[in-house]
Order: sequence, then structure tokens, then C-alpha cells
Amino acid sequence: MCYGISNDRALAEARAHHGPGRRSLLRGAVVGAFGAAALGAGGAASAQATPRGRGGWGRVLVPPGRISVQLYTLRADLNGEIGFDATLRELSDLGYPRVEQALGYFGRSAAELKDFYDDLDISCTSSHDGISADEAALETKLRNARTLRQSFVNVPYLSSPDKDQWKIWAEQMNREAEAARRFGLRYGYHNHAHEFTTDLGNGVTPWDVFMAELDPRLVHLEIDLYWAVTGGIESGDGVDDPEQFTIDVIRSSPLEVLQYHVKDRDPVTGDMADCGTGMIDFPRIFKAHKVREYIVENDTPDVTPIRSAEVGIGYLRGLRY
Repeated sequence: MCYGISNDRALAEARAHHGPGRRSLLRGAVVGAFGAAALGAGGAASAQATPRGRGGWGRVLVPPGRISVQLYTLRADLNGEIGFDATLRELSDLGYPRVEQALGYFGRSAAELKDFYDDLDISCTSSHDGISADEAALETKLRNARTLRQSFVNVPYLSSPDKDQWKIWAEQMNREAEAARRFGLRYGYHNHAHEFTTDLGNGVTPWDVFMAELDPRLVHLEIDLYWAVTGGIESGDGVDDPEQFTIDVIRSSPLEVLQYHVKDRDPVTGDMADCGTGMIDFPRIFKAHKVREYIVENDTPDVTPIRSAEVGIGYLRGLRY
């Protein structure tokens, strides 16, 4: 998932317009490519699986200062017994230089939260925020983001079977993005899979509408690599080569791709997995297109939330050409 929608619901939407034949083809293709290793590990990737693309000598593939984590990954700890403050201190101890804000400010004002992040030597560089209900809400969102010294604000999720609704959202986002630019912020959209799989009529998808309607001078993309790969597989366009589907999405977009959500995909179940323990060839994608932020995420942590964060930063730090 990403902030605002459950994993089960998002997967259901991605698959809603496709029958079992396509999913069977997906299962055969994926298991054929990765099944032996997965079955040897008990039929599913785990936090102990061998990471793909790690190790070797050469240049670092991901600049350490560009690694971040989406706080939604840590929601069970943030909202649980461990609490927000202790969880953020653990992230700081792991060496995270950045976080992507979600789930509110946990009793602080934006200024107080900035001071807390400063004490931890963490920057809040990005956030997930829905389209604002009115101008006052938009003003508050952007002022808070500027107070936190963010570079990015991103819309995390939209869904409708109505083509006109996607056009309305694009118009709203262009207007918000223009306001964000006046605050020195980049305004983006974060994908799931259904943008690639939902037929709005005559084969037109939500992705087609957004690529035509969003202003590339104002709006950027935060590509969620798990969901892009899943969208390619579920649409049938990326069954044989989901990484190439994702690369084609990035290269064909008139909008700049400035951020990645880095979460892996179990080769058998299709569920989310900790970074480097699943089927996605991240180095191939990273070599094809570099971004300003590589944001670790796993909505369903394999062991514990902090373990997912630890695995993620370790994996990204270890990638080499």
C-alpha cells in the first residue's frame, strides 16, 4: 500500500478488469523465472532471501544522502507502544538522512516537528497529502510543508472508473502544483497499479488521461516500483519483462520522474516484500533512470516495521554497478 489505501484493496482494483487466464499466465511466467529459488526457501521470499543486485565492486548505485523511508511502513510502531519519538530515533540510529511524512504530526505543530527532526539530524523532504478540500486547506498544507523544509508534496492515491473524474483531478492537481511552486515546492503524483489496468472506455486508462492532462511544467511523478511492476504484470503488458515495462513508463512520461518508492515483490504470491528479497531487478531500473530520492517502503513488513527499514537501507547502501 501507500498512505491512504489498503494493500488488498489496491491489488483488487489492479485485477478488477482481468480474468483468471491472465493471472495464470502471470503465475507461470513469474514462477518460471524465479520459482526454483523461492521454492527452495519454502515457497516465498523472506527477509533472509538473497538480495538481487547487491554486492560487487564499483560505484555506489544509490547516493546515500538520497535514501529515505516512507513513514507509513512504520505505522504499527508509530501508533503503537513504541511511539513516534522512539521510532524516529531508531530510524536516525539506522542512518536514515530523510523521511517521507505521512499519518500526521503526532501532536506537534509543523515547526515543532521540524525542530524534532533537526535534533535527530533527519530531513523531512517529502510528504503524502491528498488533494485539498478548499483553498484554506491547500494554504495550510503548503505552509506546513515549507516549514518542514520539504522539497516535495505528493498526492498518494486516486481511483475512479469515470474518465471525466480523472480529468477533474488533473485540473485540480495542476492548480495545486502552481500554488506549490510559489512556495518553492515540487508537486507530484504517486501511482498504484490500477492506473495502468483500469479501462475507462475504448482502452483509455487513468495513466493515459494523466499523461495527457497533467502539466509537465508543474507536476512530477513519484513512481512506486512495486505498483508499476504489478501494473505491468496485471495489465498483461509486462508479464514477460515487468522491469522493462516500468522503464518504458518512466521514459515515455512527459512528466519528470523525481522519486521512487522502493519496495519489492514476492515472486510467487505477488505480495510486497522487503527490499532486495523479491523479484524486482532494482539496479536495472536505477541504471535506466536516476532520481532525487529512493524511498524505502513495505506496507506489510516481512518481520517488523523497523526490520523492513533496516533491510531497506542496507540493501540500497550496498548496491553497486
